[in-house]
Amino acid sequence: MNWNDGSIPDCSIRPLNQFGDARGWLTELFRQDEMPLEHHPVMAYLSLTLPGAARGPHEHRQQADLFVFFDGAFRLYLWDARAGSATYGWRQVEDVGADRPCAVVVPAGIIHAYRNCGARRAIMINCPNQLYRGEGRSEPVDEIRHEDGSPYILNMD
Repeated sequence: MNWNDGSIPDCSIRPLNQFGDARGWLTELFRQDEMPLEHHPVMAYLSLTLPGAARGPHEHRQQADLFVFFDGAFRLYLWDARAGSATYGWRQVEDVGADRPCAVVVPAGIIHAYRNCGARRAIMINCPNQLYRGEGRSEPVDEIRHEDGSPYILNMD
């Protein structure tokens, strides 16, 4: 598939504003009153990614991710392969991390991946709207993987 580069409106990218004083700074990762109910987080985790390493590409059937990039240098890839979507066939690429801290909502059905493009390990936070493996970790993982020679890997330039 040939991908059209451009923004995917269903994927929200919001800059993180830092509020600083003599002690350091803080930033709001998300606010319930600024996010659609279907994307409200139910858990959170940190992920450390080594230089040059990629996570994904994969997609979720039900889950939306809220990625918070604030450290290191990541390249984020989003592919809209949702049949019937106004942006079907679009690919969006964003450089995010310490130089551009932001929170990114990735709705269910958007194929996504990110790569650490920096020279040092980098940390991000994810606050998904579904529990990993469901209540009590008793359900199948909501993930469709697109690795190992997929056209998405080939489109991660």
